[in-house]
Amino acid sequence: MKLHREGYGIIIGALVVFITASLLNFYFLFCTPILFWLIQGILLIFIYLIIQFFRIPKRISPYNDHDIVCPADGKVVVIEETTENEFFKDKRIQVSIFMSPLNVHANYYPISGIVDYVKYHKGLFLVAWHPKSSTDNERATFVVRHENGQSVLFRQIAGALARRICFYSEKGQQINHSEEFGFIKFGSRVDIFLPLGTKIDVKLGEKVKAKLTRLGTFE
Repeated sequence: MKLHREGYGIIIGALVVFITASLLNFYFLFCTPILFWLIQGILLIFIYLIIQFFRIPKRISPYNDHDIVCPADGKVVVIEETTENEFFKDKRIQVSIFMSPLNVHANYYPISGIVDYVKYHKGLFLVAWHPKSSTDNERATFVVRHENGQSVLFRQIAGALARRICFYSEKGQQINHSEEFGFIKFGSRVDIFLPLGTKIDVKLGEKVKAKLTRLGTFE
């Protein structure tokens, strides 16, 4: 396991806070063991949560270029037919994955192909499961066209805790599924809009893992 580059600055800052607070705790409260260990325990939990948030486990996807692969760790909170209004402006199958602060927050391409669309939107920071988070929150939208001619839209959505969406996609880029395309800091959601007729392999409420869970297959 390694740490994501987006977390280097935050982790260094957190370590400075941890070390400074620990020294102050030792200096002022070491003679009061119960309070000293209580505060030290809280500090250890703090630094552990910061570091684990930016972890990147080593994974190899077992799927081929005809599979639609899960782009994020988390829980499936939406599977429904809906109208996608930003790019396709037609009916699609929406699959949404909620990522808690305890999940891995790197995001990966669900299919291989050509990047046809990249758009960043400033916005609000509603909780990620709010119905309007998909259209009102800070977000970034991507469309990849598969070699079979079908396209998939996927969207990073910032949550109530998230304050920065990071992405590395460029229009016209040739990409492969399971390659990293971005990262969302501190709680978020990813929406995927699939063509009607796509066979969906996940269920509502299912816990999924990026690269390792197959969302579905094209018709």
